[in-house]
This record gives sequence, C-alpha cells and structure tokens, in this order.
Amino acid sequence: MEEEIQFELDSAKEAMQKSVDRMSMELTKVRAGKANPSMLAQVFVEYYGAKTPLSQVANVNTPDARTLSVQPWEKGMLQEISKAIIDANLGLNPQNNGELIMIAIPPLTEERRKELVKQCKTYSEDAKVAIRMARKEANDTIKKMQKDGLPEDLAKKTEDVIQEVTTSFNAKVDQVLEEKEKDIMTV
Repeated sequence: MEEEIQFELDSAKEAMQKSVDRMSMELTKVRAGKANPSMLAQVFVEYYGAKTPLSQVANVNTPDARTLSVQPWEKGMLQEISKAIIDANLGLNPQNNGELIMIAIPPLTEERRKELVKQCKTYSEDAKVAIRMARKEANDTIKKMQKDGLPEDLAKKTEDVIQEVTTSFNAKVDQVLEEKEKDIMTV
C-alpha cells in the first residue's frame, strides 16, 4: 500500500515538474530586449527542398547585446535565410552584407514590455493549472485507494503531502515568473 502511495506522489511530482519545465521553455522564447540566439529557434530555412532549422544551416551568434549575426555554412544560403527570418514574422529586419546576416534587435517600448509580462503571466497560469490537475489526479487516486482499504489517517496525511508539494511547485512557478518579469522590465 505504501509503495502505491509513494508511486502516486512521485507521479504527481513528475507531472508538476514537467509543467514548470514547459513554462520555463516557453519563457525562453519571450525576448527581453537582449539578443539571444534562441530568438531564431523557430526559423526554418528551405534547404535542398526540406524545411530545416536555421541552427542546422548556419551559426547564430550574439556579437553584442543588441545584435544577432547569422553565418551560413554555404554563402548561397544568405538570401534563403534572410527570407526565412522575415517570413517567421519575428519583427526582425535582417541585413545581408554578402558574408553574413546581421540583425539589430530593436529596444522594447514600455508598452511592449508590459505586453510581454502579460504573456509570461499567461504561461505561468497555464503551468499552475497543470499543477492543480496533477494534484487533483493524485488526490482522486488516494480517495480510490481509501475505498479499497487505505486507512483514513494515512489518506489524510498523503493528501497533506500532496498539497505541500503543490504549494512548493506553485512557488517555483512564481519565482521563475518573477525573474523573467525583472529581466523584461530592466531597460
């Protein structure tokens, strides 16, 4: 019986951790005004008839905090990469100098910063909903186990532990959000 309870607790923790990880991944895509190669992660280039991630046809670097440079492995890909960056609708304007592509990252306006913070809060709320769902599933399983003979005091203790785990993961979500908010609002 205790092995089943531990399994259920581990499953709930794993589901909650995945929610936090998913939110963190989404937040890395939100640009905070600084150049970051991950900004171009969703750019796909037509390469010999196949849609290929930009990172597989070029090196993406940040020479400074406001600039991205894209150095293709084949010079013939310059035009195709520029087109792919524009088509990705990221609000970026690639400059092709014949050797590599330079992208100046425009500074964020106060209004845009607030929109990005709102977007980040949406991601954090989605993560919290997923955490609550994991808690509900774990509690439902404990209630079923109680009907099947699990002592009431053990069930109550387990539900308390599940709630503590839920609270700690919600705190992690808040901490990650707070760090990203600070990053976005820093000029």
